[in-house]
This record gives sequence, C-alpha cells and structure tokens, in this order.
Amino acid sequence: MSKNAAGARTGSEQALALYQELRGAPGEPFDDVARRLHLTPAERDECQAELTSLGLLEPAGDPAAAPAAVAPDVALLRLLQHERERLENRLAETSRAHTTLETLAGPFLRAGMEPGSEVEVEIVEDPARIRRELADLTDTAGSSVHSMLTGSVRREEISRELDRDRAWAARGVRVQAMYSHRVGQVPEMAQHLAERAAFGVEVRLSAVVPMNMVLADENFALLPTDPHDPRSAAILARGPGLVRSYRALYDYCWHAATPYGHAEPDGHGGDGLTEQQRAALRMLASGIKDEQVARNLGVSLRTVSRLISELMQELDAASRFEAGVKAARLGLLDGEPYEPASP
Repeated sequence: MSKNAAGARTGSEQALALYQELRGAPGEPFDDVARRLHLTPAERDECQAELTSLGLLEPAGDPAAAPAAVAPDVALLRLLQHERERLENRLAETSRAHTTLETLAGPFLRAGMEPGSEVEVEIVEDPARIRRELADLTDTAGSSVHSMLTGSVRREEISRELDRDRAWAARGVRVQAMYSHRVGQVPEMAQHLAERAAFGVEVRLSAVVPMNMVLADENFALLPTDPHDPRSAAILARGPGLVRSYRALYDYCWHAATPYGHAEPDGHGGDGLTEQQRAALRMLASGIKDEQVARNLGVSLRTVSRLISELMQELDAASRFEAGVKAARLGLLDGEPYEPASP
C-alpha cells in the first residue's frame, strides 16, 4: 500500500484498515501495524481512540503491552451487556422513585395540602363515561382548558368540539390545543384547526405528542393509563396537588411546539438533524422497533427506513450499530430516553 493511498483515506477508513490489519496479524505490535499503514502519530492516536470507543480495541493487561483487537460480535455483546446493566440500574432507580411517590401520595401529601384540595384519582374504563366527563367540562371549566391529541379528531366529534369552543369563548375561558404536525396535513383536520382558531383557541403543532391529555382549571386531568395503547382505560384525576404535575409536562411540550399558521422551522439544530430525525434516533436508541417508531411518528415504515438512511448518512455510519455509537459520542442521546406513545 502506498503512502499516498493511505493518506487519502478518511479517519474512519483508516481506523477500519488498521482494525483489519490487527485482526489479520494477531500479536503484532500496534505501533508496527500503524507504521506499516503509513499512519502519522496523530492519525494513529485518532484511530486508536475511535476503535476503543467502538469497543473494537481494548488495552492489554500489561500497561506496556499493545492494545488488542476485539472481534465485532464480542464488542457488540459487551455493548448489549452494558446497555442491559444501564437499563437495570434505571429500573432500580425508577422503583425507588415509585416507592417515594407512594409515600408522598399518602399521609405526607395529604398533610401538606391546603384544606379542600384533596386529590381524587379514578380509573375510567367506560368510553361513554369519558365522553360525559368531557361534555361536563363545557359547563364547568371556568378559566382554562389545555389538551393534546396524538392523532386526528374523529369525524363525529368535530362538531361537539366546536360547540365546546363556542361555549368557552363566550365565557372567556382560555383554550390551548396541541396536535402532531401530521394532523395539520390532513385537509379535513386543517379546516377543523382553522375553525378552532377562529373561536380563539390557541393551536400548536409538534413533531411528537407524548399522549392524549385534557387539563382544566388546574383541578381536572384526563389521560390514558397506558400511553402506548389508545384503547386503554383513562385516568381521571381531580385536585391541584396532582394536576399541577401534568400541567408542567404540558407546558414543556407547548413551548417546544409551533404555533398553528406559522411557518414550521426546518428543525435543524447544531447537530444537523431535523426534529423528526432526532425523535426517531432517540426511539431507536431506546430499543423501539421500526413498526412502533412509524406509529409514534405517524408515518409509514418506508418513511422510517428513509429516516434511518438519512441518519446513517448524516452520522457517516455504515450500520445502525455504528450510528448508535456515534450518536452517543456526539451527545445526541444525552438526557432521558424517549418514552413512546401510540397515536
């Protein structure tokens, strides 16, 4: 191999060539292999760092010895084991947090609440009961109503929703409604959103809406028991002590959404990824299958395949595994894992 040919390679190509040489010549000193490939000291160090970050190179037991190449399947198994341990630790932390919440929801929460602010939580399985509760809000909501919906409004519900908007507008109730971007692309729903906006409803669109939710007057909350299953029973909560927590989640999503009628931003951040691509990346990194990613984003499997292809191209990765590793190294997966919700 000529020196010019080696120098024409990109960093990843040099790392791949070095890895292949190390695998083909086990026991040969690392520096000797790097010199044979005409790598400069800086290129050698960059390749070593890249291979180590991918788990394909590990230091020898003796500090004076050269690092050893690791088989790809072994590196993958180690990564999976690391992720399993990370998830187990997270589950343990979640269990501890759940125990703490149960304690707070008991005598400590009741003791710290203001008089008359008792929290009531009820599981409602009857769809007719849920519709009655929503209908009652037309008369009982006094100051504000906040809702988010993962999908389109059913055709038979559109007129009822407009009737509620008309009644709330007459009483000066502030109404905010959040939908996914794909809803605004459906002609019938686009007209419905325009009609709601005409009644004074503040409408926003978001790439990902986490769940169906209705909040009212800091004292009423209606949301699913299982955000992943649209047919699941609903949680009906009353009392500001609990509803404020849901309102905080709603406000976070609201500020990240785009006002209806405004030009949608291209969503590119400093990492070059769109909001939709980043959402897909977090879901894939959380182990969600392509079919569920498609349902969460409201797109087809073909679109998900295109998104993955774009992600791999953006990250200059030859495989999903490499894309995940590079995304982690770049900090694109920092923060909480994505929590999916079916439309």
